[in-house]
This record gives sequence, C-alpha cells and structure tokens, in this order.
Amino acid sequence: MTASGLKILPQGELDLLSLGALVHRLDPGMIPFRKATQCHIHVSGGEFNVAANLVDCFRMKTGIATAMVDYPIGDLIAERVRAMGVRPFYKHFKHDGVTGPNMATVYSDQGHGVRAPVVFYNRSNEAGALLKPGDFDWKSIMAGGVRWFHSGGIFSALSATTPELVVEGMKAAKAGGAIVSFDLNFRAKLWQISGGLSKAHETLRRIAANVDVLVGNEEDLQKGLGLKGPEVEAKHKLDPAAFFSMMDQVNKELPNIKIVATTLREVHSTNRHDWSAVAWVNGKTVMAPTCQLDVLDRVGGGDGFAAGFFYALLSGASPEDAIKLGWAHGALLTTTPGDTTMVTLEQVQSFAQGGSARIQR
Repeated sequence: MTASGLKILPQGELDLLSLGALVHRLDPGMIPFRKATQCHIHVSGGEFNVAANLVDCFRMKTGIATAMVDYPIGDLIAERVRAMGVRPFYKHFKHDGVTGPNMATVYSDQGHGVRAPVVFYNRSNEAGALLKPGDFDWKSIMAGGVRWFHSGGIFSALSATTPELVVEGMKAAKAGGAIVSFDLNFRAKLWQISGGLSKAHETLRRIAANVDVLVGNEEDLQKGLGLKGPEVEAKHKLDPAAFFSMMDQVNKELPNIKIVATTLREVHSTNRHDWSAVAWVNGKTVMAPTCQLDVLDRVGGGDGFAAGFFYALLSGASPEDAIKLGWAHGALLTTTPGDTTMVTLEQVQSFAQGGSARIQR
C-alpha cells in the first residue's frame, strides 16, 4: 500500500496502458484559422498525451490501445507515437480513399491577449468511434503486467460501443491488479450528439464504478456524473471550496473511488493565467501552490497535470508531493507548443520544489 492508499503493483511490463482515440491538431498559432495560410501539425488525444508524457518526461514504460487507419495521415500519427516512445496496440482500418474511416482532426488557434483561443473538430466517420468490445486481446496485451490503466470521457462519448470497450478494458486491467483512472473531460458538444446529459450520466456512472482515480473538476462531476454538490459558491476560480464540497457525495455514491484530482485555472487573458491544482486522497485534501503562467499553448495542460500526478503516485510519492509534481508539469507544458511534453523530469522537479525561471548555465 502506497502513501496514497493505492495498492500499486511494484513492477510490470507497462507502467501505464491508455485506451483512447488518436487525433491530429492543425495549429496556425496566433493567426485565426479563418485567415491561416499554414499550420503546424500536433498529434494528440487525451489518453495518448498522458502515456506520451510519462515516457518522454518521466521515463516510464507505457502503451496505447487505439484505432489506426492505413493511409498517410495514419502514417504521420503513427510516426509521432513511435517518436514519443509509446508502445502501440492498433486495431487497423482500411481507408476507402474518399470518405474514410478517418483519423479525427482538431482545428485550433492559440489566440492572444484578449482574443481567446478557438478549438473545433472534424470527427466525421472517425475510426476511434468504430472501436468495440473484442477488438483488443487484453489478455495478450497485459500478459507482462500493467500497473495502471487510463481512459477518458471524450473517447467514451464517441459512439455507443466505445464506453463498452472502456468498461471491458478496465475490468481486464483490474483483474490483473492494475490501478484504473479516468479523466471525465466532459464535453457538452460531444454528448449532445451522443444522447444528451441523461445518456452521459448513465454511461459515465457505469464507467466510474470501475475507477480508482478520477480526474475532473466540480463541473465535470455535476454534468458528467449527475452528482449534486452542496451549494458552495467559489470566491474565484482558484477557490477549491466547491470541489471539496462534492467529495462527500463522491464517497457516498461512488465509494470505489479513492482519489479525485483537478487543475484550477483563473484566466486573466489568453496568455496570462493563475494556475493551481487540488486533490482529495482517501478523505484527505491537498492543494498545490499557485503560480502565474505566461501561456504559449494551453492545449494539453490538464493531461500534463494528470501525467505528473500519476507518475508520482506510481513512484510511491506522498499526496502532497504528487499534487506538486502534477501541477509543475502541467504548468511547464503550457510554455511549449503542442499537446505533449517537451520538458525534462529535472525541470519538473526543480519547479515543483520552488525553482525559478532564472537562466540555467
């Protein structure tokens, strides 16, 4: 039993296995998309981001179970998965040359100052949404041992079959002794076309019944799981009162969940945020410091937090140290372009321990 109260396997062939959909993000930087003439391409996906961050920054061994389409966009995405060091377990799909199936596209611009960033999607005929129970041989994938299994709410909203696959994967992971985590990542637009709020509540509740570690704020808990928290008005976005006020409800309705964690962000402008993080760990509350961020690209900051937090828990760190490591990595990730990490473990540890941005010589 670790300091967090989790029974984590001491070793395994994979420290973490993610299940989710891969996407590619077209990013013209500060230029609004409607005026863009060129774009950078980032490979992303909430579950993949966590797995990639854990390998590249935190030197862990991870894998991703996901859909892959055999066409040039799929090749581009698969190259980035290899480059980040994540071990892929692909269900392959053929592309018909015209309509798909496709690897999903995310379009975004970073915004600047008082102009907010904008994100929109094309997930039409997405291969990830076609995934269903039976598509992965979990016994074979997990034969060498998996210490942690992770999935999320965006993948669960893609179709009627993806939540069933999430539950199948979680049950297989738990049978092998893995810790199971889930990032609620509630997206109203996705659930609106997948059955609405009532469908989201029913689906995510069923998934949450298999979860040990939940990532999500009070809005995710209310809209995603349908929990009714006490009426506590937060003084500002960094006030954890509303989040903590819901933990009794989580404990009562989902007693299997041992940890709930989330980031806290106060947005002053597109490039200036106040940033913190908070967690409820087996009835104990912990909170990270607050820092001011000069944001370059905010996409992926939450996944950066989750990766650092999971790394610390997998390493046996205290809840206090875990929340700081997650907070520090999420903060540093917003200083680089793209959805996945470009920073080192030493930089994360230094910032978590109170390091500064003074030049390193």
